[in-house]
Amino acid sequence: MEQYIAFLRAINVGGHKVIKMEDLRGMFESYGFANVSTYINSGNVIFESGEKILSEGRIEDRLEKSLGYKVEIFLRTMREIKNIAAHTPFQARDGETVHVVFLREAPDKQAQQALASLKSEADDFAAIGKEIYNLRRDKDKSIFSNNFIEKAIKSPATTRNLTTILKIVEKYGSRGGRVDEKLLATP
Repeated sequence: MEQYIAFLRAINVGGHKVIKMEDLRGMFESYGFANVSTYINSGNVIFESGEKILSEGRIEDRLEKSLGYKVEIFLRTMREIKNIAAHTPFQARDGETVHVVFLREAPDKQAQQALASLKSEADDFAAIGKEIYNLRRDKDKSIFSNNFIEKAIKSPATTRNLTTILKIVEKYGSRGGRVDEKLLATP
């Protein structure tokens, strides 16, 4: 069984697309997934599946039937999440935060150029694989938001704080094997 994390886009934000985590767990269990857990109220579903090829679209279709509206998901294995946590290009210092933007595919050259044009004293960006990393140095001057990134790169995305990613690795990453302690030491 492979361990996955489904990051749901734009649920429980501003009172729109509200889903109780208990209900979300129940939905994923009804789809045949095992050891289903959720982490915080922003749509992070950790689960296991024996399926050889797991499709984001198929899970989205099931969610749409259950909820009555479309919810985009961004699916990663726990191994991928551990790699993301271990290889972030930015280390936050006092007052700074690092965010991870999940995409369906690696940004193309045009999207990477759009990202490069957004760099400033308040924000820095880096694309690695199917993720974009944001170092927010100054919250008050930052232009960073998930919607802003989606418009800039012309692609759907969902964003999580690196702290959330690290906590998921810490809490659930040992299910499929030993957690690398160096990951958990990352600020």
